[in-house]
Amino acid sequence: MKKSLQLLGVIFFLQFYHENVIVVIFLQNIKPFKTYLMTATISPYEKEILLQTNCRKAAVEFIKIINDLWYDEAIELVIFRNPLIDKNVNEILRLHNYASEFVNKPISVFDTVEVAKAIKTLKLSPSKIDIGKLSYEFHKIAPDHDDVFSFISKKLKGHQKHKSITPKDVVLYGFGRIGRLLARELMLKNGRGSQLRLRAIVTRGPINLEVLKKRGALLANDSIHGEFPGTVKIDSNNMTLLVNGSSISMLSTDAPESMDYTTHGIKKALVIDNTGAFRTKSALQRHLKAKGIEKVLLTAPGEGIPNIVYGINQNDYCPEKYSIFSAASCTTNAIAPILKVMDEVMGVDHGHLETIHAYTNDQNLVDNMHKKYRRGRAAGLNMVITETGAGKAVSKILPNLKGKLTSNAIRVPVPNGSLAILNLEFNKKTTLKKLNNILRRHALEGTLVEQIKYESSDELVSSDIIGSIAPAIFDSKATQVRSNGKNAILYIWYDNEYGYSQQVMRLAKYVAGVRRFTYH
Repeated sequence: MKKSLQLLGVIFFLQFYHENVIVVIFLQNIKPFKTYLMTATISPYEKEILLQTNCRKAAVEFIKIINDLWYDEAIELVIFRNPLIDKNVNEILRLHNYASEFVNKPISVFDTVEVAKAIKTLKLSPSKIDIGKLSYEFHKIAPDHDDVFSFISKKLKGHQKHKSITPKDVVLYGFGRIGRLLARELMLKNGRGSQLRLRAIVTRGPINLEVLKKRGALLANDSIHGEFPGTVKIDSNNMTLLVNGSSISMLSTDAPESMDYTTHGIKKALVIDNTGAFRTKSALQRHLKAKGIEKVLLTAPGEGIPNIVYGINQNDYCPEKYSIFSAASCTTNAIAPILKVMDEVMGVDHGHLETIHAYTNDQNLVDNMHKKYRRGRAAGLNMVITETGAGKAVSKILPNLKGKLTSNAIRVPVPNGSLAILNLEFNKKTTLKKLNNILRRHALEGTLVEQIKYESSDELVSSDIIGSIAPAIFDSKATQVRSNGKNAILYIWYDNEYGYSQQVMRLAKYVAGVRRFTYH
């Protein structure tokens, strides 16, 4: 009990009920604890209101600490990988509820407030810290004599030295679905903790005031992902976008090698090519011939270049030795983390991947000519069988699976949100409970916690996973294991736009050499 009390702030109260009587114990977070007892007759409804009021007050304090750490110290707090910056009180409390369900342990906002206070007392380098994980670990493994301040100091020891990060200039080459989501993410994180700075966007065709307004409108408003929670304005004098007050040059070319980015103050930049037009090493090398460009990252599978699923094989390719990288495909990023766990723990003998994928921009809205027969049929009206290279592509990420997977895909009439179904034959026997627990453990700890989200909802549907930061959302309630224990069917949801964009961002930071200390 003592260990739990040390996490509680002055605004928290423990409640003991006997019929209508509530005993409230207020606690100071300064040792030794002082307790104040108050008894009162209170109705169950008033009791609930009192609890919610104090929870919301704690959430307000928590939000202030989150913002202070981010804007003053470049320290970003998350809760089991879910972002906390720019969240309101209701969102903060909802994320705490998710955290409690995820670890099957109560994690309250009163806990995280005290952990956040402890972090604030430390002198840390620019960091990304999972406060949910720290709160969980304090309850689970902290020695009885540890208070929250000494425990957090020990856990983050070795990272209490200031290490500055020089932000990297970024050029978005292309401004489609993925490009605009990357632009949103880059500009929302543009501040004291900036690692990547969006300096220019390159498209084809002339840049005039009408085009600029249309580009800005598409950035500000999105039919799937909603309104951009910031400001998007047009600077007609300089022909730039002003996003959250920062200028982004709008440029045009059909020849990447002809660009001189240094005339716009851009140096040693990372180009993120999201056009899909250049996929080979020789084609992507054209970017490196432009002045001001140092690295290239492709948001599609590439040929002759490192194909990377961040969290799995990025360390195989040192950024100092390579200049061009691929972030593979959205489907590969969804299945590779799950397959890695399954192969390492169970041993995958063989299997089949079926992707139920949202329709994409290369399909027709109405029946019309197309280079591929089925993709010429109306995307919003038909399920369309098509091919996917994810089964073969994953072997580039996980060589041990080469030749073991077949794959196919069905495009369905939803604009975003996809599902990968893995039918796997294992070398070892397992049960439904064991299999789910394996993936729950890897979603909680290890090297894939940013890639795998463990979902236990009974009612998960495709629209629920839109906006998920994880590329792989494991639907535990859908898992099936045959009676022989060696065959299982796993269901992995993925936001094929936003979840993939988050993986691109993680890889971009690695390629650019601006990764912070991360505790998760």
